[in-house]
Amino acid sequence: MKTFSARLAGAMMAIVAALAPAQAQRLPDPIKIIVPFPAGGTTDILARHIAKHLGDKLGVQTVVENRAGASGTIGSDFVAKAPADGSVLLLAATHHVINPSLFRKLPYDTVKAFSPIAQVATAPNALVVTKDFPAKSVAELIEIAKQQPGKLSFGSTGIGGANHLSGELFKQMAGVDIVHIPYKGAAPAMNDLIGGHIPILFDSLPTVIPAAQGGLLRVLAVTSRERAPTLPDVPTLDEAGLKGFESLGWFGLYMPQANGNAVYQQLTAAMTDVLASPELAEKFSAQGVQVGKLTGESFGKFVESEIARWGAVVRAANVPQQD
Repeated sequence: MKTFSARLAGAMMAIVAALAPAQAQRLPDPIKIIVPFPAGGTTDILARHIAKHLGDKLGVQTVVENRAGASGTIGSDFVAKAPADGSVLLLAATHHVINPSLFRKLPYDTVKAFSPIAQVATAPNALVVTKDFPAKSVAELIEIAKQQPGKLSFGSTGIGGANHLSGELFKQMAGVDIVHIPYKGAAPAMNDLIGGHIPILFDSLPTVIPAAQGGLLRVLAVTSRERAPTLPDVPTLDEAGLKGFESLGWFGLYMPQANGNAVYQQLTAAMTDVLASPELAEKFSAQGVQVGKLTGESFGKFVESEIARWGAVVRAANVPQQD
């Protein structure tokens, strides 16, 4: 009888453990969010907001670490090889879904190596020029570029990123020849534009707005189909004459492939609540971005569809594959 009781108690404990909610999983402290770009850029700015809100929600310390280089693949590879226990996360921009078509070989499989947790934010890019550039409008910029084919250059945060492809799409639709200058992140690209080393830049609004407010550059247009609420007087490229132009960047939070484990479920639930925060929406709006709406499985499906969509854009732009 004692043996039976012991077996019954053991079975009951197993059932209780199996039915325990994902929220009972103890998370590591601290949690580290890897940003695969230098500090100061848009991805970094958003990551620090997310780190605070997610840390407060989970009751653990959440820190941001920058691991820049190779169009974001160095930081992404670090996360791909980390344990799927929630200790290391990745906050990446659109480059994450572009890199599979941009590189001949990646050190990880973008679909199999990561579990997408949430779309953190969406943001239009902006077409900006140095404060002393002679063009005051998109039409004037196009006219100058056509008069000087191959003489002007535009910067971006790296080869194959959303702002690089915004520039390539601009070249195609405007029929101009301007040279792409890739940087290792938003901050160094912006510094070179302000310093007059490059005349044109495509970048996302969180990086552009502070410099524009300080009179350090001029914003000619945004790449969304609708005007940005934070720059209501700036036209879209569609309004400026490039009918149908649209190119949006977005940012996502990932963890190493977790196969739906309890930590993944807990992080997804936490991010669903974080993204519903009016305080976060207000902070993001001030940065020129909108809070993302996709989490869990729906975000995973979106990631796979974006890999296919941007692959087609890369091929149409004849962007050479990198080793």
